[in-house]
Amino acid sequence: MKPLDPVKLLMVDDVDKNLDALQALLAQEGVNLLRARSGAEALELLLVHDVALALLDVQMPGMDGFELAELMRGTERTRRVPIIFLTAVATDERRRFRGYEAGAVDYLLKPVDPQVVRNKVDIFVELARQRQEIASQRDDLASALARIQAHGDNSPLAVVEFGPDLRIISWSKGAERLFGWPAADVLGLPAAELPWLPQDEIHALERCIREIGEAAERRRVETFRARHQDGSPIASEWYCSALLSPVGTLVSVNAQILDVTERQKAEETQRLLIGELNHRVKNTLASVQAIAAQTLKHSAGPDDFAPTFMGRIHALAAAHSLLSATTWKGARLRELVDGQVQLGTIDPSRLHIGGPAVDLDPEPALHLALVLHELFTNAIKYGALSNDQGNVRLNWTLADNKLDMDWVETGGPAVAAPSRRGFGTSLIERSLKAEGGIAQASYDPDGLHWRLTLPYEGNIALDAGEDRIAPQITSAPVRAGIVQGKRFLVIEDEPLVALDLLSLLHDAGVEAVGPAATAEDALRIIGKTALDGALLDGNLQGQAVDEVAAALTQRNVPFLFVSGYGPEHLPRDFADVPILTKPFNPELLLESMANLVDAVAIDAAA
Repeated sequence: MKPLDPVKLLMVDDVDKNLDALQALLAQEGVNLLRARSGAEALELLLVHDVALALLDVQMPGMDGFELAELMRGTERTRRVPIIFLTAVATDERRRFRGYEAGAVDYLLKPVDPQVVRNKVDIFVELARQRQEIASQRDDLASALARIQAHGDNSPLAVVEFGPDLRIISWSKGAERLFGWPAADVLGLPAAELPWLPQDEIHALERCIREIGEAAERRRVETFRARHQDGSPIASEWYCSALLSPVGTLVSVNAQILDVTERQKAEETQRLLIGELNHRVKNTLASVQAIAAQTLKHSAGPDDFAPTFMGRIHALAAAHSLLSATTWKGARLRELVDGQVQLGTIDPSRLHIGGPAVDLDPEPALHLALVLHELFTNAIKYGALSNDQGNVRLNWTLADNKLDMDWVETGGPAVAAPSRRGFGTSLIERSLKAEGGIAQASYDPDGLHWRLTLPYEGNIALDAGEDRIAPQITSAPVRAGIVQGKRFLVIEDEPLVALDLLSLLHDAGVEAVGPAATAEDALRIIGKTALDGALLDGNLQGQAVDEVAAALTQRNVPFLFVSGYGPEHLPRDFADVPILTKPFNPELLLESMANLVDAVAIDAAA
């Protein structure tokens, strides 16, 4: 509450000595005494000041006290100002009656009793102070209520208050927004008569109100299915609290209602996504298991198994990256082909590609990625790309809801039908068959010819930028010797991946430090260890790695992101840092590390 203003008293007398006497008598803290020597001067003061009491001399030249009082009673501003008349003139009942008729609260004869005057004045001073306090409290309450009203009106919560009989006694602006009915249409209605809750929910609301009015716990959270005025469903959470009278009877129940429709939809979407993720992960693991088993079955030994198996895994991973870039809407056929070119060691001048834009659904895209990998791998190992003269032509057309692809090899070694069916051939045929397609191979003397056919409905159309992912590290000549004896920090929170990295670096003659599985571990090592480079995961136990990347940069330690994340999910301030996507190619990893070491040496020489 703000401090009270001084109480103002008006003293009107044409004799200065009388005014001086009154001032000496009435002076006190918190009281402001206003002096006027005439009625006109008093009126001027009353135009400026709000006074709690006027002490008027009756006998004054010009305008006497009675006339001044009548003028005061005729003006709204001064009509309610109490007046005490002071007079030295002998009086009779008629003059006294005139004074009271003019609005006086008292009529005192001079010489006045000082104690009487002071006591009477103190009463009006106290009344004025009480009025000020009441007005201040009123303003404070009005301000508080206005704030509550403003916050309530702007709150996302709908506030509804029910009486003990379940009639609606309060309906906030938030309730109007949430349910659609204006307050004027619902106030006083029983909750059951408003078509906003199904009948079973009305019974549940009645039970809730009855129980919180009787229970020791005066609040409860309930979930109700509600409806908007237009009939649309609303999932709502109700935070209910009971107000009781001093004798313990229920006065009202206040419900603060939150619309959780979108939250429930998000939770349902999350459940579906988790289920879909679980399905995709298990399918992917099953695919990896099948690839491993079949590759092992058809391999001559470990030296043959490892590159074949890893190549197939990388082909699958590249297709996943393309699909992730479009949030699994699909992938473009040309992107799948380009991805296989990047994964291999193919001279692009020996590959001739042509065909219309084709957008594939996720499952056909994954299967076709494996098919293309087998075709490229076999061409490099045994076919037209195994020598210096051969060429490959890959063309596709769309007609009659079919995608027809022709893979034609020329200029390679002489071709003959294989004596046994290998896993690669079976993989190509069964991958297309799973999508309702056909794969047919012709072993012409001039070269191998595959005709691939897939049903194509053209159900998706990717946006222009959806299939674009940032350039990442691709194949290059391996210069692993450059990194021998260098010290690299491994920052990786997945134990098996960290073990694989440490083993790979050890075999290449690199002094491996770590692994650091958390940002704290990484920062501690970076702060006290001299390093030639670092391999940094894109996320450490759910934490971003911006701080780690910044620490490496500050210490002039070059590093690579070795991550399953794409560029859009890695620290934005380090967009120029090379990315090696998991699962990584060991040769590409070592070559990338060599590039880091070379870049440092070039900078030092400069």
